[in-house]
Amino acid sequence: MSDPRPALIQAITDTIDWDVIIIGGGASGLGAAVEAVTRGYRTLLLEAHDYGKGTSSRSTKLIHGGVRYLAQGHIHLVRESLHERGLLKKNAPHLVHDLGFLIATYRFWRLPFYGIGLKLYDWLAGRLNLRPSRALGRQGALDRIPTLKPKGLKGGILYFDGQFDDSRLAITLLRTFEAHGGVALNAAPVTGILKVSGRTAGVTFHDDETGKVHTARAKAVINATGIFVDAIRQLDTADAAPMLTPSQGVHIVVGPQFLAGSTALMVPKTSDGRVLFAVPWHGRTLIGTTDTPMPAVALEPRPLETEIDFILATAGAYMTPAPTRSDILSVFAGLRPLVKARAVNDTKKLSREHTLLTSDSGLITLTGGKWTTYRRMGLDIIDLAANEAGLPSAPSRTESLRLHGWSESVPADHWRVYGSDLREVLALDGAQTALHPSLPYSEAEIRWAVRCEQARTVEDVLARRLRALLLDARASMATAPRVAEIMAEELGRDDVWQVRQVEAFRRLADGYLPK
Repeated sequence: MSDPRPALIQAITDTIDWDVIIIGGGASGLGAAVEAVTRGYRTLLLEAHDYGKGTSSRSTKLIHGGVRYLAQGHIHLVRESLHERGLLKKNAPHLVHDLGFLIATYRFWRLPFYGIGLKLYDWLAGRLNLRPSRALGRQGALDRIPTLKPKGLKGGILYFDGQFDDSRLAITLLRTFEAHGGVALNAAPVTGILKVSGRTAGVTFHDDETGKVHTARAKAVINATGIFVDAIRQLDTADAAPMLTPSQGVHIVVGPQFLAGSTALMVPKTSDGRVLFAVPWHGRTLIGTTDTPMPAVALEPRPLETEIDFILATAGAYMTPAPTRSDILSVFAGLRPLVKARAVNDTKKLSREHTLLTSDSGLITLTGGKWTTYRRMGLDIIDLAANEAGLPSAPSRTESLRLHGWSESVPADHWRVYGSDLREVLALDGAQTALHPSLPYSEAEIRWAVRCEQARTVEDVLARRLRALLLDARASMATAPRVAEIMAEELGRDDVWQVRQVEAFRRLADGYLPK
């Protein structure tokens, strides 16, 4: 197969003037890109590393209204999130499905307290509600999660939210964007903001694979780089004051036996005032998260020992047997791009609502928000960009836009994320060859990732096109040589490239193992 990247570079350099250039290929950037291109705007998206590389691949894997935000009184955010949850389930049924959550109670008075709150949650969702919440007795709670600690258990409240695979949604948005005529490029960091008479007029970007620098001009430039928005803002204005307060969230992944069922556990108030989830995901149990203020941003944030200990201790208060360090298959950290608020030092109290900002030169920045509201973020930022840049008025189409691969007939296993593409994936060489006995993936998926999903590195494949790194870090390290070999066949790379790729991935994956 030939490398698809040169054609993308050619498409970029052949276009003299874009309507919109979007910097950043995470949830907010991809949402904005789909919004722009489906309105008919010529749109270019540039990603410095890989789609979803940062925060957008490190979530709790939930499409939800935010029960915690309800308790904090953020009614508007909860209502908007629940509305978007319902739309996303309609627009991407191959990616989003209902998941039951149990709030286990060990004091009788908490049953009506949580029950009333979750009925309000149902009501705010309106006609897009998934399923009504309900109270369960002691045995009903144990039937749902047999591994709950039974001593003192009074019962629980069962409610429903959505579950998804975050980086697979990112790739689905990428493919939706491309299907509507958009052009996107990863491994292409923006290195400068072009200006004409003091006004933003485009960008320069570096092709990390060839070392060449290219220029792209546009009527509107949008900074949607998540935790890195301040770095792009400082390319525009060197003394721009930082607007973010980064906060780290950590998750651990253990075996399925710690839930022993298909219902998630929600702990409504941990010792640090957060909520904690234990969620069944791809045949594993995902537990998290933390909320630790961080002094600086990092591309590969590392979990603190105290964060891992906190998750294990909190989960152990509800689960029997309790997970231990030796049970951890992978541990990962993500940074939330929380917008600074005066006189608020506790990042748990900062709103996840998104923020829009236009600089004096016209650079438009979008930050904050969460995966559930990615579509709304895209709508708001493109409305602003179109107005600022004088683009032709065009209505939003994304509320009912079926995302790439849309299908209601999908298997219940990991194959579901491909939706209507599944038949084509299964037709590739290696569809029946397992990548590793501890992982659900096949060799054909590597070829598909390279040919159709812009995977450029072993990390792109094992961390985000497939979720091997998050499901089992050791197993993913063992597969790296074969992944590199298949990618080299697809991309025309040599043995030296393969060795370097395997070494780089193994260094990365080592950071996902508990020490």
